[in-house]
Amino acid sequence: MKGIIRFFFAISLAALLAACGGGSPGPLEGTWQMTGAVPMTVTFRKGETEAMGMIEKVSYKTEGNDVLVTYLDGLAKGTTMRYTMTGQDSARTEFGVLQRIR
Repeated sequence: MKGIIRFFFAISLAALLAACGGGSPGPLEGTWQMTGAVPMTVTFRKGETEAMGMIEKVSYKTEGNDVLVTYLDGLAKGTTMRYTMTGQDSARTEFGVLQRIR
């Protein structure tokens, strides 16, 4: 009986996590200009990012001033990038500084 309960708990938890996938980019929502090692324009939308004409599915997690963006497909699949909010319209990451443009 315990095995059946654990099985249904695991299935329920997996379904809940799948439903939470994507999510809102929170303070990153919008379009940003990145300067630095990799200059480009990046748009963060619910459940996806767009850069250099490529749209990739992502999930977002906010931890304090950091937004963690985990890529669910594309070239960066499985990679998590940390964006640290340094102001309402500015952020930084290992690849450069971002300024919100809209």
